Amino acid sequence: MSNLNETYEDPKKLANDYVHEVYSLIKKRNPGEVEFLQATREIFDSLRPVFSKNPHYIRDGILERITEPDRIITFRVAWEDDQGKVHVNRGYRVQFNSDLGPYKGGIRFHPSVNTSIMKFLAFEQIFKNSLTGQPIGAGKGGSDFDPKNKSEREIMRFVQSFMTELSKYIGPDLDVPAGDIGVGRREVEYMSGQYNRLHGGHKAGVFTGKDPNYGGSLGRKEATGYGTIYFAEEMLRVNDLSFKGSRVIVSGSGNVSIYAMEKAIELGAKVVACSDSSGYIYDENGINVETVKLLKEEGNKRIKEYKKFHSSAKYFDECTGIWSINCDIALPCATQNEIDEAAAHKLVNNNVKAIAEGANMPCTKEAIDLFVENGILFAPAKAANAGGVAVSAMEMSQNSMRLNWTFDEVDEKLKQVMHEIFQSCLSASKEYGHPGNLIVGANIAGFLKVADAMIAHGIR
Repeated sequence: MSNLNETYEDPKKLANDYVHEVYSLIKKRNPGEVEFLQATREIFDSLRPVFSKNPHYIRDGILERITEPDRIITFRVAWEDDQGKVHVNRGYRVQFNSDLGPYKGGIRFHPSVNTSIMKFLAFEQIFKNSLTGQPIGAGKGGSDFDPKNKSEREIMRFVQSFMTELSKYIGPDLDVPAGDIGVGRREVEYMSGQYNRLHGGHKAGVFTGKDPNYGGSLGRKEATGYGTIYFAEEMLRVNDLSFKGSRVIVSGSGNVSIYAMEKAIELGAKVVACSDSSGYIYDENGINVETVKLLKEEGNKRIKEYKKFHSSAKYFDECTGIWSINCDIALPCATQNEIDEAAAHKLVNNNVKAIAEGANMPCTKEAIDLFVENGILFAPAKAANAGGVAVSAMEMSQNSMRLNWTFDEVDEKLKQVMHEIFQSCLSASKEYGHPGNLIVGANIAGFLKVADAMIAHGIR
């Protein structure tokens, strides 16, 4: 930092100047990367009291280092469709930070995937993975390939081509990918099969999210959704609230959404709405999760088909309309930036009591600011969403030990991890002058562990 050698009588001014200078540098270096800049700004806003209290992080250039990926791998993925036509997509892997362990993070197949989204997801993963307490670093990967309306053979051919290139940069002690949007157990198995074909033998520890019959962990499919509810339950409890008797809306209808709904209902909530990218279902009698599973996990159908099974339900086009439904608790579990300022106003006007982010960065900064200003309880994604990667790390442990834990063992460990994450967020928020603000607490608690590891490992 250019001003570091000056004498600062005010530590707050030193911290503010440092954060401002580094963020200006990041904007200059990453023009047009909207999602990445949004993620870095959100973290930076929380860290000023850390630098004020701990100026040695400034001397060691931690912000400059932690916001620059170790490497960004971009590659061509050529594949052939069922008619023999060749298509070309772009593949990515962003390896962001390995100071706590091997790079760890999912792979996403979606047309929106680009460098900015990959970097934002990998950057968020640094702090999320740190919060779990597991020995894992941070990475993220993917492609702009769209798996919708593709045959199983087309998906297999694409995945094999994708993995042929990516396999050069991953391994059990280097980088351990998993699934994400568009990448489920089937795709992970295809990736694992191709990796084994290229490297010889059975390399169980290279991927997580595998079928439990082939080295996967029981409870991994449920982990992100369950973990979101376990974290939210902790937040509600300390504020004398509960899922029991609460009206809940959940965006999305994939794994995170399904298992968040399942656990919320188990805890006594009434889930009245869920969605997919086409629209949303509202059922005043309560959403039947088994029907959603039937549609999404077994039939790959659109959510509007829910009406065929439950005549009391109503279907509405435009998934964003879900935020206009009256609820006590909202769980955005679909994708980034799905709750903007307008949607946040609707939730606040309907007297929502709590928001818990099950997806990655599903609320814009303006929406979050509005929730905070109105005293709405808010569980940020990097804490509430951490259950999935926590159980992925448990899968890595089981692979290393050649052991299988029962579902109940995994679920109990997950519950304990989410409790500890909540406590560390709460403690950090109090220590750094923002008691009860879990956004600040999560950012600081996640940052401190990584920053200290970076210092211990020296400048690199």
